[in-house]
Amino acid sequence: MAFNVPPRANPPARAEDPPPPWGDLSLRGEARGHTPPRAPAGGGPATLGPTGRGPGLGSGGGPGPGRRPGPASRTSGPAGTSGHGPGHGSGPGFGELPPLHAALISVALPGLVVSAEHGQLTGHGLEGFYRHGRRLLARCQLKVAGREPIALQGRSISADRARFFAVVRTPADSGPDPEIAIERLRQADGSERITLRSSSPRPLRLPVEIALGTDLADLGAVAAGRAGPELPGSVHDSGMRWTAPGAHAVVSAHPPPADALASAGVLRWDVELPPGGTYTIELTIRTDRPARPPGQAASHPLPQAEAEGDDPRVGPLLQSGLDDLRALLVRDPAHPVDVYAAAGVPWRTGPAPAEALWAARMALPLSTRLAAATLRAVARTQLTGGERESGRIPGPLRDAGPHLPPSCTGVEATLAFPVVLAEARRWGLAESEVAELLPAAERCLRWLRGCVGEDGYLGEPGPAAGLARAETQAHAHRAAVLGTELLREYGRPGAEECAALAAGLRERFREEFWIEDLAGGRPAAARTADGRHLPPLGAGAAHLLDTGLLGAGRLAPGLLDKVQTEQLARLLGSPAMDSGWGLRGLGAKEPGYNPFGHRAGAVRVYDTAVAVTGLAAAGYEKEASGLLRGLLDAAETFGYRLPEMYAGEQRTADGAPLPHPAACRPAAVAAASAVQLLTTLAGIRPDAPAGTVALCPVRSAPLGAVRLSGLSVAGEPFAVRVSRLGVGMVEQAAGRLQLGG
Repeated sequence: MAFNVPPRANPPARAEDPPPPWGDLSLRGEARGHTPPRAPAGGGPATLGPTGRGPGLGSGGGPGPGRRPGPASRTSGPAGTSGHGPGHGSGPGFGELPPLHAALISVALPGLVVSAEHGQLTGHGLEGFYRHGRRLLARCQLKVAGREPIALQGRSISADRARFFAVVRTPADSGPDPEIAIERLRQADGSERITLRSSSPRPLRLPVEIALGTDLADLGAVAAGRAGPELPGSVHDSGMRWTAPGAHAVVSAHPPPADALASAGVLRWDVELPPGGTYTIELTIRTDRPARPPGQAASHPLPQAEAEGDDPRVGPLLQSGLDDLRALLVRDPAHPVDVYAAAGVPWRTGPAPAEALWAARMALPLSTRLAAATLRAVARTQLTGGERESGRIPGPLRDAGPHLPPSCTGVEATLAFPVVLAEARRWGLAESEVAELLPAAERCLRWLRGCVGEDGYLGEPGPAAGLARAETQAHAHRAAVLGTELLREYGRPGAEECAALAAGLRERFREEFWIEDLAGGRPAAARTADGRHLPPLGAGAAHLLDTGLLGAGRLAPGLLDKVQTEQLARLLGSPAMDSGWGLRGLGAKEPGYNPFGHRAGAVRVYDTAVAVTGLAAAGYEKEASGLLRGLLDAAETFGYRLPEMYAGEQRTADGAPLPHPAACRPAAVAAASAVQLLTTLAGIRPDAPAGTVALCPVRSAPLGAVRLSGLSVAGEPFAVRVSRLGVGMVEQAAGRLQLGG
């Protein structure tokens, strides 16, 4: 749907935001700023350049995936960093990335290893060990007695480890049953342990070979099919070494091989296996840039938590989500105490302020430490120059689906900042840390007040100028309401202006953004400056239900009135939006619907979690429960590692959700959604400054009885149980907290 929109009074974003000064954090193929939009012929909406489908935190944008890097993207950033994607040259076309849905991805950033289920690293596609976005080892192929092992099973056993089983039949086998079993344990930190086990009644002497190779290519180049040939290796110590300009990699083996052939990259052992014996070879892949993953540090911002209940899936859902979120933590190199969540692996590990903030917000029931660190890191990117730009957090453009021009994720991050700070304070963020971060929140709120147009709406920058999106108004309204309370409680100026902005926006939105029809109406997806509505119904409407947490366990008012909220709940729970596996990004009856379109019909886990939480809070438990159960069923089929998105095909009795071949897996907001979904069942609403905590559980108890422990409220351990009757009970809490609500 092409449309022309008259210009609004709101200032457009700069065509190119500066990259955030967070160092070389991205696996290559990350966009770090706006790509100047291209205006098409014929007066239609501007379209994004190659990085407009952009991965990254200068790139990742808000919750839900940005599109992926294209091969025409330009490069920038530090030496050895493809800041804007794979670069130029031949290779896959725009969006033609290697499929990942069947890959086993082990991650402990900055380490990453991508494997096929058979366990051999062949160098095809994205296979290999990576660190800081460079492929240190592309090929690791095992042969025993001159034969390829017969692959039996490959599976992830944690966020950072995968295990592979295979067997080898040798000429000495007396029958059809293999006598040599092989186990390979592969870790994202750059290690692999290969163990051979004999079941033969005879001693065996077997030649074992491991063929190694690498191109030392950046991930962006690998993804675009332009990694280049393998580099010549040299024998080094007990293994092999490869060198390229500005980079090198070393593979060491223990025990040392009996022979090494540099020209073929082959290490060879003569293995003697007694009857029932074992033999283990350990490989270590290293470079000159070691790094300890934040998620594996002795002290980290995400403590252990546990879930148990009538539905046995709640435990693995929470554990997997927490493991994945930890694996995605990266350090701010200039301030290594501060860590934040990268948007997702493998495409979007650079700074993505909006997704980092939303992930930290959803993790607040575990601890406020991640939120504080993320807020500090994001605050350091805040713009200060120019009256209209001051206070904005930079971010790239992001595709918004078939009916809307691209949106600016920097706007979303700017509006998220005061929300995350205000809610972190309710969960127990120390007053000293709130005071440190409050000036940045004030700048965000001043930017919001200064950018609202004469019509009272916050318009879109860049190619969407002249348009007011409903989702953006929801973010702006929530920021204004929570910001009002934050400013009032600290005696800061601007509170009344924020309150007036929120009240005016609420009144206008209910009148001007609602489309009446015979089916009961719907909120417009967007509104042009001359008052025309864009009617397609998508998952973005769920954000109208996410109002935010105020003091005394109260939820902030929403943009919709009671009747409109009820109608939206009915729409979100309808078959057109609820696929049976979660909420579609675009209704199945809307023009342009594509079940694989990331904002055109695919199920995005984050949006579904937002819808579940908003529907439950508004009292529409039937619709919330349907989406929750569908998402949990999908999680089970994905081994509880929820990808950022999957196909929105309608669920059938004998079906399973279809994976999206280019989805990040794991993804920060999908992983953190596990925390939000389960704590939503308990309805925990803390007010640490007031010393209270309210419980508003889902009365229908859609998963039966549930117990959550290892949470944190007011800096102290917190545990809660919800019975089969939907009655909540606090089992552990800080002594000074009073139960209210």
